[in-house]
Amino acid sequence: MARYIGPKSKIARKFGEAIFGPDKVLSKKNYPPGQHGNNRRKKTSEYGIQLREKQKAKYTYGVLERQFRRMYEKAQSNPGVTGVILLQLLESRLDNIVYRLGFAPTRAGARQLVSHKHITVDGKVVNIPSYQVRPGQVIAVREKDKSMLVIAESLNGFNHSKYPWIEWNEAAVSGTYIHVPEREDIPENIKEQLIVELYSK
Repeated sequence: MARYIGPKSKIARKFGEAIFGPDKVLSKKNYPPGQHGNNRRKKTSEYGIQLREKQKAKYTYGVLERQFRRMYEKAQSNPGVTGVILLQLLESRLDNIVYRLGFAPTRAGARQLVSHKHITVDGKVVNIPSYQVRPGQVIAVREKDKSMLVIAESLNGFNHSKYPWIEWNEAAVSGTYIHVPEREDIPENIKEQLIVELYSK
């Protein structure tokens, strides 16, 4: 199961954003990595800006190039604004929804919970992080795993109201994916139109 396993702080510093979650290194070194990272004044080309935005989206959601391209092509084949549909497809991934529900503090942690069979969809264990969740489906922690310390700590104080497209059920430790989120409800700082422009060349 392919995923990025390289140095995350270096990537976060490259984009100047904590795209993998809270980052102590980024807070201390908020400039690009490398010997001359603090002194770079090079102007980035239009292509470079577009490529950077695509890379940021890929790293944010933990998707590699081939999978990201397939998702873009799927978004392009659907009616509507391609860039927005792309983000909606990324948001509908099971690992992302597990993260949005607060079961894990990071998407990488959520991906691990899914891969290790701790998560169910409509009562059945699903261990595919890229699984596309459909509106109406219920995502929950498997019954025997509800007492896991890592999940309990992550849920402690988590604000579920910030994602209006997911309905939280505290008693069942589950969430229902009510509907596909609108663009204004997706908090990620991604300029999706730049990604569309890059792939349209």
